[in-house]
Amino acid sequence: MEGTSTDTLQRLVADGLLSLEAGRHRTTRRWQAAMARVAFRLLQQGADDDDLRLPVACALVEFYGDLPNEELARLIEVLTPIEAAELDPRIHIRLSQAP
Repeated sequence: MEGTSTDTLQRLVADGLLSLEAGRHRTTRRWQAAMARVAFRLLQQGADDDDLRLPVACALVEFYGDLPNEELARLIEVLTPIEAAELDPRIHIRLSQAP
């Protein structure tokens, strides 16, 4: 895997974790299910950190298995802002009101 964001995005799309909709990357049901499983486990363990990188990292490890740290860091760096945007209702409201 190359080290560019474009390559990483293409990998995430090819692996079914992201899709491209209306010119922006969106998480898929497959990714959302992985995040839900991880969030449930983290809450059971008492984690109450607001840092989205932890559940993203855990979901990536669940999906891909053991990855080299550099590769995992690239995936987290690319996927975290996309996941944050998915959780922000303002983006969805603004898009639903666009002509």
